[in-house]
Amino acid sequence: MNYKDAMALCIEFIEKNIKNELSPEIIANECGYSTFHFSRVFNINKGMTLMEYVKRRRLSLAAKDLFNGNKIIDIALEYGFQTHNGFSKAFKKEFGFSPTQYLKRMDSYLGKKSILKFGGYYMNPIIIEKSAFKVAGYGIKTNITNGNYTKDVASFWINYDGENLESKMYKILNPPKHGEVGLCIPSSKDNGEATYMLGVIVDDFNDVTDDMITVEVPEATYAVFTTPPANTGTEAEDNEFANMIKQTWKYIFEEWFQESGYAFDETKLDFEYYDERCHPTIGAVMDIYVPVLKKSV
Repeated sequence: MNYKDAMALCIEFIEKNIKNELSPEIIANECGYSTFHFSRVFNINKGMTLMEYVKRRRLSLAAKDLFNGNKIIDIALEYGFQTHNGFSKAFKKEFGFSPTQYLKRMDSYLGKKSILKFGGYYMNPIIIEKSAFKVAGYGIKTNITNGNYTKDVASFWINYDGENLESKMYKILNPPKHGEVGLCIPSSKDNGEATYMLGVIVDDFNDVTDDMITVEVPEATYAVFTTPPANTGTEAEDNEFANMIKQTWKYIFEEWFQESGYAFDETKLDFEYYDERCHPTIGAVMDIYVPVLKKSV
């Protein structure tokens, strides 16, 4: 099954069970993937977590039901909200108005939301065989299935930036080559828990300190994508560079896999690679390494 098919199956399953109990585990199992992997692919494709999508879909359907004259509390309970107040708060947060106000203003707000597409930049990755290698660095615990994943990772970068994490790692570990590796490492439990790691490639772990973590990345076949060039240096430019990276991930799972003849190798680790090319400059780029398997004919 390709990822577009998986997304279609996922959406169909959610639609059929929108008023029933839903969780990342239930949805991922229905689509035939591990909770961690499917939650991540969904996040990349849709720009939100599985349960964020479920909540938004429930609120959208609830908004339509308001026009049928149903009581707000009945609608709230039907879509899994335990109280009138809880539903109204969630509704106002999503649409900007209370359910009552929304009835009068719905026409002005329907259809305004759109999905941002990558568009305009054709990517032709290189396929390589890469030997196993060692990474040492720093990490933060997070969970790919909830809405805090992106915030956790962003906070990790910001907090360590204040400590000059890059200089600290290079000084202690003295890696043979410049370049930082960003890894999302799933836990042994299939519950969405993961460690986000920022590290450098090392020959051994002899110089690793107690506050660091290590991982051995296994040998794998990778599709290597280079992001479209973007300027960096200012806050606005850095945000644009980050968006290029996000949209590249989206392109990989939403478009490239469908036509590539490859499937994602869930037994391996994907990673992001940042070297001198992404330092503050004009036309910054970075690489995304995606482990792949040739699809059987």
